[in-house]
Amino acid sequence: MTVFRLAPAVAEAFPDTLIALVTATGLRGHEAWPDTAAAMDDLEHQLADGAWQPADETDPRIEAWHTAYRSFGTNPRRIRPSVDALGRRFAKKGTLPRINPAVDSYNSVSVRHGLPAGAFDLDHVTGEVDIRPADGTESFTPLGEPDTVENPKPGEIIYADADIVLTRHWNHRDAHQTCVTKDSTRVAFVLETLHATRDGHLLKTAAVELRDLLAAHTEQTTIHYLSAAQPEATA
Repeated sequence: MTVFRLAPAVAEAFPDTLIALVTATGLRGHEAWPDTAAAMDDLEHQLADGAWQPADETDPRIEAWHTAYRSFGTNPRRIRPSVDALGRRFAKKGTLPRINPAVDSYNSVSVRHGLPAGAFDLDHVTGEVDIRPADGTESFTPLGEPDTVENPKPGEIIYADADIVLTRHWNHRDAHQTCVTKDSTRVAFVLETLHATRDGHLLKTAAVELRDLLAAHTEQTTIHYLSAAQPEATA
């Protein structure tokens, strides 16, 4: 079991934060996931037909993350929040990337609802996970760049376990060491909003949608929520 904890400093700086923690055990990533494939196809058809567009930086959901990034010194047009980057790529290319079924599931939910999402292979997480400001001494190896080591800036919001940073700039990009592959069997997925009062219903809808995409391909799925009022959950 892995404890996820929202640090008091983060709750104070972003008091309306709500994070959905969707965990899956016994994940079967090597089989076909037709519901996920259909969800991605549906989004692509809606985009092609002009019936729907991904949220861009003028949308309040994305704008809130740009404001948050600037608050700790990150330029959100140079280092974009994950949902912003995914939406821009989708709008330009007309297709969503196909990585593996678990990653495709959270990507489709993320872009559909305009909420950042990520995932961690819990079998490669050490100890507890804290969502906290960086102190500048931590190390981060970006997904797909195993020979790169970065040091988050002091004050930047990170997810960190006992050894490494799991993702920088809230949920910008996941770490190489904990990336989710077809072989991952115990995974924690996260969905985030900084404005629960406004968008909490979207987050909860998205969490249920993700759980439902996962459910047919796992032994067990659960949903927990982290907030200033409930800052800890066990996955």
